[in-house]
Amino acid sequence: MTRLGTPDSLPGTVARPGYAPSAHGAGIVHIGLGAFHKAHQAVYTDDALTAEGGDWRIIGVSLRSPEPAEELTPQNGLYTVIERDVDGSRARVIGALARALCARTDAQAVMAALCAPETRIVTITVTEKGYGLDRATGGIDRSHPAIIADLAAPEVPQGLAGLLVRALALRHAAAVPPFTVLSCDNLPDNGALTRSLLIDMARHVAPDLVDHIATRVAFPGSMVDRITPARTPATLALAQEMTGVEDHAAIEAESFRQWVIEDRFPTGRPAWQAGGALFVPEVRPFELMKLRMLNGAHSMLAYAGFLAGHRYVRDVMADPALARLVERHLRAAAGTLDPLPGVDLDGYAQALSRRFANPHLGHETYQIAMDGTQKLPQRILAPAAEALRRGQPLDAFAFASAAWMRYTLGRQDDGTGYALRDPREDDLRAAAQGEDAGALYDRLARLPGLMPEALTAAPDWRAAVVSRLDVMMRQGMPAALIAEAD
Repeated sequence: MTRLGTPDSLPGTVARPGYAPSAHGAGIVHIGLGAFHKAHQAVYTDDALTAEGGDWRIIGVSLRSPEPAEELTPQNGLYTVIERDVDGSRARVIGALARALCARTDAQAVMAALCAPETRIVTITVTEKGYGLDRATGGIDRSHPAIIADLAAPEVPQGLAGLLVRALALRHAAAVPPFTVLSCDNLPDNGALTRSLLIDMARHVAPDLVDHIATRVAFPGSMVDRITPARTPATLALAQEMTGVEDHAAIEAESFRQWVIEDRFPTGRPAWQAGGALFVPEVRPFELMKLRMLNGAHSMLAYAGFLAGHRYVRDVMADPALARLVERHLRAAAGTLDPLPGVDLDGYAQALSRRFANPHLGHETYQIAMDGTQKLPQRILAPAAEALRRGQPLDAFAFASAAWMRYTLGRQDDGTGYALRDPREDDLRAAAQGEDAGALYDRLARLPGLMPEALTAAPDWRAAVVSRLDVMMRQGMPAALIAEAD
């Protein structure tokens, strides 16, 4: 069968780019070329190119894996997004990607792309663990492997911070204006955090660049949202069925998507509003809403659902006890937020429940459960501290925290083991010893940079988590769900 390579190879029933991709140059480098970028920022850029054109195509960069480039290069950057909701599935081919590179194998090409005067924006989706960020200081984490490597050899960077600082230094030396850095990861204040990360990296490897980054480089914040399951062989088979061609880079996602961006782009930007992006002066209220409600509920249902034997999010929502706990968590998270003009938090919660229940998406609980030590601080523990400060019930957050702690034991109720897939897995394995819930809580709560002091100092919080963790450890997660939902 013919492999996807040009829009002309597609049947008329498949949506295709509304422009000639080859007629538009690249103005964006994206770091973190995974499924989410392909389902989100690249789709918005595709819409922008259709609406207003411009040299805004994307050079996609994966930091380590050559697989994205190997999939996309033979297809001239084209790939299929299958959008799925309760009404069915629709296929759309995206033309926004101009090239796909791997920093590990194409280092010179990646740096050339970052330094090109045509590159005006660098977008990022490397997940929380990819930044090499020390949350306590807001600067670099000197124990992070990529940071260690880039401090030792800043001229040949391997990690995000090293790459961007090196590229900004080379641009500055060549009198090329800096690019705008746009983080699209689920980090609180992601623009400000990325700025502090690069400034601190520059202090160590390029001190003369610190003032330039602090005063000349724009770091707008953003909030992104689109549920994008990991690709499976079924995804590729469905793409072939819907398009009539082989597509080795196809992905699937829910139909819903959202992007809220602070409009600070000194050297210009695509018309992302054509795809529905919302430009605002301050993104933090939207970011907190999404982190605490969608992402927080996602983490809770992932740990509890996985340990209860539910493979997919849709299976979790079909479990009456867990569905009630998801709704409770959404209400509790909304209670920690200030009112947001133009946003109905109750309506947002109801929409999230419907999205989680989407029968066409195979979003695995085990996928969502990875990297817990990077996600819980902002998704669960920060809103728990805020609920404590406001005198609100702690039950939902205590249950979610207990479910994560139970998950760190690395075994199902029947003893079947699983990998934690967490950057601090060694620390977690060392802490997750014995059968005493209180002792397990204490060891995990003492992990540096995890739990806010307001919680560790609160006896009521400890009691609320330990009591639930004890039930999970002694009676199993299904029993804990029933007890919690009653």
